[in-house]
Amino acid sequence: MLSYIRVGANDIPRSGRFYTAILTPLGYRKKEVPNGVEFTFPEVPGRLPGPAAVYVAKPYDGKEASVGNGSMIAFQAETQEMVRSLHAAGLQAGGSDEGAPGFRADYSDHFYVGYLRDPLGNKVAIFCANPAERARGG
Repeated sequence: MLSYIRVGANDIPRSGRFYTAILTPLGYRKKEVPNGVEFTFPEVPGRLPGPAAVYVAKPYDGKEASVGNGSMIAFQAETQEMVRSLHAAGLQAGGSDEGAPGFRADYSDHFYVGYLRDPLGNKVAIFCANPAERARGG
């Protein structure tokens, strides 16, 4: 099971605003920590923690954070409306559009996704694959 993701940031407040806008509506709780911001789900007794925690922080080596070529973080939403809403919230919070929400020919008929870049340039996907939602062409 994936435990956590660490996203490098050079401007913690700016990157923190972006991730707050897209993660808190998904149920993550935000906590300011000495070297950045952490987003976690509430613990449930008898259940392993999850989904994965997200840490937004400056790199440990003290150098500038940079974008990983070919890397992407994806977050699942329950509805296509939530994908649209979170994509818009990410843009409002300083992210940039990398692909408007919608269906993609390369994926299944129920895979609805929007892509963003965070303030540093890391690629983020927000998707819904809920079979109860409208399918491509439907």
